[in-house]
Amino acid sequence: MKGIILAAGKGTRLYPITLPVCKPLLPVYDKPMIYYPLSVLMMAGIRDVLVIVPADERQPFEHLLGDGSQLGIHIEYKEQKIQRGIADAFLIGEDFIGDDSVCLALGDNIFYGPSFRRKLRQAYKLEEGAVIFGYYVSDPRPFGVVEFDQDGKAISIEEKPSHPKSNYIVPGLYFYDNQVVEIAKHVQPSARGELEITSINNAYLEKDSLHVIPLGDDYSWFDAGNANSLYEAAGAIKAAQRSGKMIGCLEERALKNRWITIDQLVERADTMEKTKYGEYLYGVAAELEDEV
Repeated sequence: MKGIILAAGKGTRLYPITLPVCKPLLPVYDKPMIYYPLSVLMMAGIRDVLVIVPADERQPFEHLLGDGSQLGIHIEYKEQKIQRGIADAFLIGEDFIGDDSVCLALGDNIFYGPSFRRKLRQAYKLEEGAVIFGYYVSDPRPFGVVEFDQDGKAISIEEKPSHPKSNYIVPGLYFYDNQVVEIAKHVQPSARGELEITSINNAYLEKDSLHVIPLGDDYSWFDAGNANSLYEAAGAIKAAQRSGKMIGCLEERALKNRWITIDQLVERADTMEKTKYGEYLYGVAAELEDEV
């Protein structure tokens, strides 16, 4: 399975913060925003990642993440020249996806919760159809809203409805088989001129091959695309990390996946030795060495 991070939004909801810097590079507490979706892909077991960036914005992303080799993964970059919606990611990434299945993560979405790795690994094993998630929110109108029947099966998905049929929205993490590329080619622009991801999901729903996994209230999700949600996400990450467990730590995830060694992790820590992040990496290394 390949992974795509759509990090090409202009961040207009965050102006003037995003005038000098691309939104997915903004800090969310102690890490760049893009660390969180990348860590989710890595948690799922995905090692080949395409990062789709805004036009003429590739350099800062490459400076931050490089080719991924320091994490035991492979990262490529492509630019979205024109803002055409989420489903455009599969057209931009067609050659990258090839004959594989694919997971798309939005660059401003943050997830964490207990046993999330287990859910991701189940989705990673996808051979046919699609797997998306459902998350309960008090006001679902700004999102894609999923309706369930009495047996908990998804029966409809509506994009930004005025009168939502449920409080469950579809957050920005989607697993698809290889058919998604051809489906995306036939998606027509919506009234707002975008290739909507809801159109992709509805195509799978019509074929009875869409699986929606509800996330309980012990999971946290943030769309960090405006100032309030960015602030709330940073506070939530800070609070969650008081237990001593860091969320979105790429090197720790790479080590746990056995994609890098303890020595390689320590080398990364050495470059950040005066930071809390670096201290945390040293702690991870010491803990694992004690277990050996």
